[in-house]
Parts: sequence; C-alpha cells; structure tokens
Amino acid sequence: MGVWGFYISTLVIYFGVDLLSGISLNLQFGYAGVVNFGYIVFQAVGAYAAAVVVLGPSGGVASFQQYVFGARLPFPIDLLLAAAAGALLSLLVGLFSLRRMRRDYQAAVLLIVSLIAIQVVSADVPLFNGANGLTGVTWPLGQIFGIAPVPNSWIYAAWVLAICAVVFAAVVWLSKSPWGRSLRAMRDNEAAASAMGLNITALRLQVFVLGGAIAGLSGGLLVEYIGAWSPGAWGYAETFVIFTAIFVGGVGNYRGVIVGVLLVPVIFLELPRFLPAIGYPGLIDSLQWVTIGLAWMLCLLFRPRGILPEKRLRARRPAPISVAASAPVEGGV
Repeated sequence: MGVWGFYISTLVIYFGVDLLSGISLNLQFGYAGVVNFGYIVFQAVGAYAAAVVVLGPSGGVASFQQYVFGARLPFPIDLLLAAAAGALLSLLVGLFSLRRMRRDYQAAVLLIVSLIAIQVVSADVPLFNGANGLTGVTWPLGQIFGIAPVPNSWIYAAWVLAICAVVFAAVVWLSKSPWGRSLRAMRDNEAAASAMGLNITALRLQVFVLGGAIAGLSGGLLVEYIGAWSPGAWGYAETFVIFTAIFVGGVGNYRGVIVGVLLVPVIFLELPRFLPAIGYPGLIDSLQWVTIGLAWMLCLLFRPRGILPEKRLRARRPAPISVAASAPVEGGV
C-alpha cells in the first residue's frame, strides 16, 4: 500500500472515531439539551483504560513509563472496558453536575471538569505517566492475525466503520423510541416535561452515561490505532471541533452529523495542510482553527439549523374504530 493509500485509510479511521463522537454529542446535546463542554475527558478516559489493560505491568520492558493497573487482556476486551470507563466516569460526574443545576451552569461545570482533569493527569505521573503520556499500545489485529499496522490499516478502517454502523443504528432506534421522544420533550420544555411526569434528572443522567460510553469506545478505538495517548491529545478545543461538526451538519439530525463530521474534522482540518508554506512558521496550523471558527460563525449566521435540519416530529393518528367493530355482539350481556 502506497503513501496515499495509508493516508486515506487513516482519514477514514479518524472519520469513524469523530463520527462516534458526533453521534454521542448529538444524542446528549441535540436530543436531550445537555451541553457537554467536557466531552473530550470521557473519550480520554476510554483511551487510557484501553491502553493500560494491554500494555502489561509497568516494570520490565515498559519501565520507561508509569501507569496504574497494567494488564495484558485480549482484544476486544479493551474496547469493552474503554466504553465501561467512559460510562462510569459519566455516571460519577453526572451525579454531581446534572442534579438541580441549570443548563448553563452544567455546561460551565463540565468545562471546569475538563480543565481540572487535564491538569491532574499531567501532574500525577504514576497515574498515566504524566504529561508524557502512554506509548507502546499494541496493534490489536496483530494479536489475532499477526499482521502489521501500516500495510493493513484498511482492515482496521473497516472494523471502525462497522462499529460506527452498529452504534449509529442503535442510537437512531433509541432516538425514535418513547425514550427518545422523552428526551426531546425535556430539551424543548423542561417544565412541561416534568409536569407530564417525566423524571428530568434521571433522563439527563441516562443520556449522559450512554453518551459517555460511546465517547469511551471512540477513545479506545483511537488509541489502538495510534498506539499512544497523552494530555496534549485531548485539549478542550477538541470538544468544540465536534460541536462545530454537529452545528454545521444539523443539530438533532444524525445524517447531518455524518455530513458535519466529514466536512469539519476531516476536510476543513486537512485542507490547510496542502497549502504552500506561507508567512511565519506555524501559520498553516493556525489556519486550521481559523477555518473551524469561521465555519461555526458562518453556519450560525446563514444556516443556524445546519445543512440538514432536524425533522419535525409528527405523531401518527390512531386508526379510526369502525362502527362494526364497536357495535355490541348480538346476544351478548
């Protein structure tokens, strides 16, 4: 496989990981109205969880880095634990931040949690090797099939897309279920939803934990591919890239999420790389974030509902009862 083949397959893998992030955030924000500015923390904990359960003990070959737990579990148990770690952290954070708080306060608390988490992980070396992060995460398909990562990245890309398809189908089904309609009712009018008997706190916590599990899964998939993870990979700005994607694509529309993720994290972030070297060193990298900011502002100005807006929910009328069916049976009591 040539350089371009490896580059395109890598983009496909990143697209799949970002799509999982978009699905998760769209479920939380687009359907439930939970503004999760700390989303990247839940992806990071999934990446760390998947890493420490395949690296083995921190002594011996891995003595150059320190981390907790340390095990050698087979694939795909690491992905299951990554999703579980994201769900568990979401449960703990949600119990604190989602109870009896307004939405704007919740968003501020989650942003503060992400900033604190980055500082704690960077400073506490025995936890996940501090600011240097973890490296040496084994290629998962090499354990099973004995194949190298570089010439066979398309196989991993297919694996990531298959997981995306399963998660996408499951989340769309949930969003169309009575539970999903309850989320939309809560998002649109909390007071009315509460008056109808919906438990607002429980709904928020449920969707927060489910979104956290998907975030942890995406982190596990990413760290398996790149083989390393550090605090520099999960700054709070990464969360706003995914928010931009779902705003551009269409909040509350999962097909719009696909379009937004394809445009923002993949195309918009990659196009500046092909520009000729101009200006001062680092200008091209800065243009990536300028592009993201412009995309969000232009979307809010000219297309506030996104490229594919959320469809209006239409309830079906119950079928009319025929006169013959409602008439009493002759001879009946």
